[in-house]
Amino acid sequence: MDISKLSDKAIKLIEDHEAFLSTPNRPVHNTNGIYQRYENPILTAEHAPITWRYDLDEKTNPYMMERIAVNATLNSGAIKFNDKYVLVVRVEGSDRKSFFAVAESPNGIDNFRFWERPITMPEDMVPCTNVYDMRLTKHEDGWIYGIFCVERHDDNAPAGDLSSATATAGIARTKDLVNWERLPDLKTKSQQRNVVLHPEFVDGKYALYTRPQDGFIDAGSGGGIGWGLVDDMTCAEVKDEVIIDHRHYHTIKEVKNGEGPHPIKTEKGWLHLAHGVRGCADGLRYVLYLYMTSLEDPAKVVASPGGYFMAPVGEEMVGDVSNVLFTNGWIADEDGKVFIYYASSDTRMHVATSTLDKLVDYCLNTPQDGLSTSESVKTINRLIDKNLSLI
Repeated sequence: MDISKLSDKAIKLIEDHEAFLSTPNRPVHNTNGIYQRYENPILTAEHAPITWRYDLDEKTNPYMMERIAVNATLNSGAIKFNDKYVLVVRVEGSDRKSFFAVAESPNGIDNFRFWERPITMPEDMVPCTNVYDMRLTKHEDGWIYGIFCVERHDDNAPAGDLSSATATAGIARTKDLVNWERLPDLKTKSQQRNVVLHPEFVDGKYALYTRPQDGFIDAGSGGGIGWGLVDDMTCAEVKDEVIIDHRHYHTIKEVKNGEGPHPIKTEKGWLHLAHGVRGCADGLRYVLYLYMTSLEDPAKVVASPGGYFMAPVGEEMVGDVSNVLFTNGWIADEDGKVFIYYASSDTRMHVATSTLDKLVDYCLNTPQDGLSTSESVKTINRLIDKNLSLI
């Protein structure tokens, strides 16, 4: 982009922004041995391109004021694309509307830059008000699918109720992340959020991880993360849905839980990353957890570590919706390194890194939740006894 014809004010704005985008991201010193956090968020509202936010014409913007504000960058799908680490980001404007935009990095850790324009997502037959939280799956059928939440006002709400909404799973597919073919929304018996496409065919069908819920926010009778098979993604309908990862009282997933990105295939099973929600005095607390399912039957859980895998810490705990970690994207490199992309408090994006070996070991060797205080103490004492026997 040739900026030489712009005003001095506009040139300085662009140069300062480039310096900000180029800031290196260093690992933090403290680590639990499972994953590595980094000092800086990888995407914030300030990462949004200057050309999206400012009128660079000094005649119409003599004070070089921001004209279109970005509020947050969050809940990004992730994929390795053309040897770059690519995120499809939920960008939320100051008007509360979210849209999708692609950001890429050469190393997955820093120097993320948005592509020139946000994604122009075609509408479904029934137009919606808002879209967000895309999960990306490169399926063995050759397409890259994006499944995302579609929000519409609930027209059955009482007159004057401007808050009641409905949630469905929107579906689109692409080959280049620029041109998207919009497919009809997923049909199920209930409202749906956090729907994820499995990357392989199962019994010749497309397989979906679902999250049935009674209302837009409340899971209600929805029992947890579901599983259903679909004949054709161009007219997707889940007729039979079974819960494979249940909610439980007084756990990290008491209120609701949902699949994050699509699972990663390992030698010992499918590795899953999900979020769990519980109530507390400050509202709802969102954390991340891992589990594994069988290679032969991806709907069969074979490992379920107790407790959370990641929870918000420090500045991650503060934002538009505080005390929240959420993920819908990760990338596994061929060398086994895993990049976990997560949002904190509905405000900004972060990365943590680990390896497949570590994450599988964590899943297979971390005790399950015994679902009571007495069982938790028994579990700790077993570890103490083992360690004391080694001394």
